[in-house]
Amino acid sequence: MLRLLYLLPLISTFSFSQELAHNVYFETDEYVVKPAEEKKFQVFLERLDTLDVHKITIYGFCDDRGTDDYNLWLSKKRANAVKWYFKDNEFSDDLITILDGKGEIALDPLRVGNLNNIRQSNRRVEVLLEAGKQSKLDDSLEIPTAQEILKGELKVGDKVRLKNIYFKTGYSTVVPESIPTLKEVAEILLDRKDIYFTIQGHVCCTHDTYDAVDRKTNKRNLSISRAKFIYTYLLNRGIDKKRMKYMGLRRKFPLGGKAKFDRRVEIEITYVANDH
Repeated sequence: MLRLLYLLPLISTFSFSQELAHNVYFETDEYVVKPAEEKKFQVFLERLDTLDVHKITIYGFCDDRGTDDYNLWLSKKRANAVKWYFKDNEFSDDLITILDGKGEIALDPLRVGNLNNIRQSNRRVEVLLEAGKQSKLDDSLEIPTAQEILKGELKVGDKVRLKNIYFKTGYSTVVPESIPTLKEVAEILLDRKDIYFTIQGHVCCTHDTYDAVDRKTNKRNLSISRAKFIYTYLLNRGIDKKRMKYMGLRRKFPLGGKAKFDRRVEIEITYVANDH
């Protein structure tokens, strides 16, 4: 029988409520997010990876130029443009409790400064979030890591999830924080010449191509691309290619938790020599 050696920590959690805010600014008459603003917004979204977001509010605004009808239309388009980034990063539509365009922001007669700069600050989308950060209550439990399992006794069919090796949505390269873990795994597998294995890649969600299409190649083969990335890394670290294969399993085996845990790779043991 296949033994699943998933590393799921047995911990209790609770949430600390907090509020976060971010503004996205636009050019005159535009509702497409500029590359510089997009980069800043993506950094903000990445901060949310460790949080449980409960509520998202999105308001769009315009400066004081243009007709009321036009400004209302444009502010709504800007709000929807920002909403797309939440969808693209796997946030549920149910979290967005308010999505609205408020039209123009009138010039404040008490505000003194460059008129162009004031109007620039008024051409924006305001994003407000309520979120809770999960905290561990019990760190006393000794949960074995993938490295510890790979050093121990293994049987054909064992499957080890490489905990702390994660991928960004739509990409086959690991996030920088995963490199130290990947390096440790490579060193162990290089030493464990008695085992042969298959690297299995997974995606978190395939609806609307969020985590199905590789954004670098535009090919719908992201799960196999993730497995191949790990395969190539191990190969470059000196592991014999005869010992390993790679394959993509798409979204056949979701873990049922946060989406980032399904953007993962696992190692399935296919052969163990008797002389180890």
